[in-house]
Amino acid sequence: MSEKKPVRITETILRDAHQSLIATRMSTDQMLPIVEKLDQVGYHSLECWGGATFDASLRFLHEDPWERLRKIKEKAKKTPLQMLFRGQNILGYRPYGDDVVEYFVQKSIANGIDIIRIFDCLNDLRNLETAVKASNKEGGHAQIALSYTLGDAYTLEYWTNIAKEIEQMGANSICIKDMAGLLLPYTATELVTALKETVKIPIQLHTHYTSGVASMTYLKAVEAGVDVIDCAMSPFALGTSQPATEVMVETFKGTPYDTGYDQNLLAEIADYFRPYRDECLDSGLLNPKNLGVNIKTLLYQVPGGMLSNLTSQLKDLGAADKYYEVLEEVPRVRKDFGECPLVTPSSQIVGSQAVMNVVAGERYKMVTKETKDVLSGKYGKTVKPFNPEVQKKCIGDAEVITCRPADLVPNELATLEAEMAQYKEQDEDVLSYALFPQVAVDFFKYREAQKTKVDATVADTKNGAYPV
Repeated sequence: MSEKKPVRITETILRDAHQSLIATRMSTDQMLPIVEKLDQVGYHSLECWGGATFDASLRFLHEDPWERLRKIKEKAKKTPLQMLFRGQNILGYRPYGDDVVEYFVQKSIANGIDIIRIFDCLNDLRNLETAVKASNKEGGHAQIALSYTLGDAYTLEYWTNIAKEIEQMGANSICIKDMAGLLLPYTATELVTALKETVKIPIQLHTHYTSGVASMTYLKAVEAGVDVIDCAMSPFALGTSQPATEVMVETFKGTPYDTGYDQNLLAEIADYFRPYRDECLDSGLLNPKNLGVNIKTLLYQVPGGMLSNLTSQLKDLGAADKYYEVLEEVPRVRKDFGECPLVTPSSQIVGSQAVMNVVAGERYKMVTKETKDVLSGKYGKTVKPFNPEVQKKCIGDAEVITCRPADLVPNELATLEAEMAQYKEQDEDVLSYALFPQVAVDFFKYREAQKTKVDATVADTKNGAYPV
């Protein structure tokens, strides 16, 4: 037997698993009773924050995301907490000033985050520099995630060269972020082997089960030396989520890669989440369609979440019959846009433009603001040049940015502080406002109303009355 090299697992049940399957609707109250058990497993990390959790907490659950993080940290004494961070876009959809990025990183770490997984939808490393430096300064673990995709430009040489740059930038580890489930098992062997030969920092692999190959991909990646894999507890695994934690733990049992995790403990955790899964199925929040294998993902290289967005966009436009035309248009738009990876927000931008091209009956007759922004360089540099004819048709002679987009965004923290001063109850509130101004203000008003309600109840009780 070869030397023992246990694989480590990042558990995604508190973030990506429910983001992928039930639109990020798991509440803090549903998470907290099981955190201590999760903390006992011995995971590499617990992914519990970032991504869409911030927006969903404020917008749909009327919860303070910062409070969620603090409460999870109180119960997870041993396991590092991890978040997903969209580089210069933080958790929002535009590039923010460096001062906002730095402050967000500082506050994330101060409130309990240990590992920050930072990615950019174009793999433009300039959009990650500020977040990595800030994380290093605060003593956090900065992991850079490469948005994995396919295309002529994405050779092994491309991936190894970018990995070298990431290591030089001061990142503590690299994640291969396969958001669409495109990484095939034997390709994973080649990619992980090449990266392990190129850099000294650990390599982690994140994928989704959408196309049906994810568990096999993990098996080959682990054999090739990957250090950490992302899994989800079985009640919220598979489909558009990650491979099941218990299955991967059992797969490596008795091998040099044995995790050493206790299946009885994992079974208890699964038992906790199973009734909630059944509830989600009964209410329709968990759509059984999201649990199957979608082979179109491999055929069209489109992430599962993007497929569902396209379906609903076409339905709204009364053009559901154009679905396959749009799927064929997506790769063409992507090529026009410099062969960018398809991940938030580039996936939404490419998808919406493909829908418009098909519905209008003429390519780029109607163009979204975001399409213009991409072709103007406002999101950063793509791996290949834009299609010059398409660029000309969409933005005319407008100036194209070649610098780091955030260089054009002035520091904005002081302005944001002034705008929301009346609502501020904690330092972190300004960051909630920075990312989602209207949603945050609605939440602040809701928070105030709840407090007034509680104060009135306390006063009634003191006066001898009891709330009914």
